[in-house]
Amino acid sequence: MPVPQLTIYRHDRRKRALITLAGEIGLESAPLLRAALARCLSDGIRIIDVDLTTVTFCDCSGLNAFLYAAQRTTDVGGILRLHNPPPSLARILEVTGCGFLLLGLPLWHLSPSVGNVPELATPALPHRSAPRVPVFSGDAR
Repeated sequence: MPVPQLTIYRHDRRKRALITLAGEIGLESAPLLRAALARCLSDGIRIIDVDLTTVTFCDCSGLNAFLYAAQRTTDVGGILRLHNPPPSLARILEVTGCGFLLLGLPLWHLSPSVGNVPELATPALPHRSAPRVPVFSGDAR
């Protein structure tokens, strides 16, 4: 069985990066993705936009890599946003309800040169309040 291919392109401008992914994000390629996103933070990048337009598949291991990177980015005062997720990832985000953590403005909203967008113009993280639901259902006490 061939190992799924994932290609990662990174374009930096000051403390901002556009990462373009191509291929499949699965169990074998998720560590490569996680390392690339961690490298951005270690290089001082604080705004990370990830273009998923050419990603053909993403499973829960890819989601885990994105959530881990989003948490680490938030911890250092940055933001990680996913753009144009493939249907498989969009469905996972819908089912898990964590899309609000990762989805930002559409990629077309960015200028052609990512560095030309002032950092102060970056929107705040969206806030979504979940409806209250009982922890126990039925006759549990």
